[in-house]
Amino acid sequence: LILIGGFAQLLAGFLVFRKYDHLGGTAFLTFSALWSHLVNIGAGNSEGFTAGSIAFLVLNAFLIILASSFNVVLLCMTLAMELLTICFLLFTLENLPLPFEIVMLSIFSIICFYGATASLANSMFGKDLMMMGPPLFTVESSKKDTEDPPPCICPKSHCTSGLRTIADLLNTGAVCGVPTDTVYALAASCKHPQAIEKVYRIKDRPQEKPICIFISNLDQLRAAAPPISPLLWEFMENVYPGGIGCIIKKGEWLKKLGVGAGYSRVGTQDSIMIRVPDLTVLVHLIDMTGPLAITSANPSGEVDSTHHDMVISRLGHKLEGVLCDGESDEVVASTVVNCTKIDESGITIVREGCIPAGKVMQIFEGVKNR
Repeated sequence: LILIGGFAQLLAGFLVFRKYDHLGGTAFLTFSALWSHLVNIGAGNSEGFTAGSIAFLVLNAFLIILASSFNVVLLCMTLAMELLTICFLLFTLENLPLPFEIVMLSIFSIICFYGATASLANSMFGKDLMMMGPPLFTVESSKKDTEDPPPCICPKSHCTSGLRTIADLLNTGAVCGVPTDTVYALAASCKHPQAIEKVYRIKDRPQEKPICIFISNLDQLRAAAPPISPLLWEFMENVYPGGIGCIIKKGEWLKKLGVGAGYSRVGTQDSIMIRVPDLTVLVHLIDMTGPLAITSANPSGEVDSTHHDMVISRLGHKLEGVLCDGESDEVVASTVVNCTKIDESGITIVREGCIPAGKVMQIFEGVKNR
């Protein structure tokens, strides 16, 4: 029976630890050790048991202090265990009154039964069906009650108000971190060239590296009527929306697309990379702002940001806002394809990203054959 009691306390301790209740787990494991220590009585080693029990009395006294800041049930259990240890000591001295032993064992059994039943019921149903009691006192923490506010506005992507907040910031010339269908990106409105310039400064991006633009759908591009061949149209219809960006020839048609004053700050003098993302929240954002100048949300030369927390910690102090959308869908950026000579010599892979180069070439060959 002694060994069974010790094993039961040991099992309870491990289960409590799995619930991240370190104080309760420590108490149960301590009780398990004491329970197993009772074997010394049966072995006739009463002196060793007496010394060990005194050590448990001291240790359990600290548990009583800690339990008083946890809940009433655990406090009562540690108090009962302290008295029960005293009973064991009196037993070794052959001076334990039988009524005192019966009362203490009864109290301890009732507390253990109630605590186990309450913990099981509350865990199963996810609510406090059986009260465990409040702590007798609480220790004031030296930590701040609230976390430090983020360095910029950080609304949630699933809230319409959050989307409007970021759209309003972008429409006034701000630079914001946004999720894409690949990794997180820095976004600036194409209507505000100073915002695009700010993107370069935020990232410490070399001026010779062009910035692409995102649009919400291919119909926007058709409405701008760029001089695009049927082959290129069909290729883009097969890769948009998605993680492939197409570099095409630049022209005045971009202003019809809504690029506006940022015309000279996106792409190169002769070409521009355009992508239609496959992410609903970003598409809605673009519908609210018009085309966005986009580049990955990381300092130049460093790894891409795959969570909004990475954007906030790395660049948040330089941004006006970050649209928080959790983990990104990919861990690498998009694949970039040069389509400026698609009719003469086909396409070339400028950067292989989340879409393998082989798959891109397979799509193009299928389109060309048709």
